[in-house]
Amino acid sequence: MDKQFVIFDMDGTLVDSMGYWTRLADEYLHHKGIVSISEDIREKIKVMTIPESAALFMREYSFSHSVEAICKEMNDLMETHYRQDIPLKPGVASFLDKLRQQGVRMCVASATGATLMNACLERLGVLDHFEFLLSCEEVGAGKTKPDVYHHACGKLGACPADTAVYEDAVYAARTAKEAGYYVVGVYEDSDKAHWNELVQLADEAILTF
Repeated sequence: MDKQFVIFDMDGTLVDSMGYWTRLADEYLHHKGIVSISEDIREKIKVMTIPESAALFMREYSFSHSVEAICKEMNDLMETHYRQDIPLKPGVASFLDKLRQQGVRMCVASATGATLMNACLERLGVLDHFEFLLSCEEVGAGKTKPDVYHHACGKLGACPADTAVYEDAVYAARTAKEAGYYVVGVYEDSDKAHWNELVQLADEAILTF
């Protein structure tokens, strides 16, 4: 990878948080007295932002809360983990140091809210490596659409062909690839069933940093 602009995904790429996100729906719904969640809903929320998930919960479980109220409750649960528990994936800190020494300009584009990203990356001591953090929530679309990549690329003053995108999720990597970015696939154990697909899709793929 010899690009001078890099857009990093956060969850499953920079930080080892996917287990917490996988359990968030259960954690939240258990808090609301719902003891199980269907596999259909689990699959749907994998590609959703928190507001999209909140809207789904309202439809499926007839919650009287507003989408905004549900989002706040879910964010509060995850904020505790981001502030206290979630670690960097192995090798990330030294890899970011290396890129910075090479003059690579970096940012983070994630489905995670900006407040949570900031809290986690600051605690882990790597926040200052990035020029900015950009959430899909701010852009108004998840990573099934290229909007967040294009916004990030524009803020970096780059073009897709000169920009590498690091992603662990196949669907997001495909979106970036089809939008003209150089894609680096990152292995994530919680999504290992799709690793071969990611390897075939990406321009290059790494098991660890």
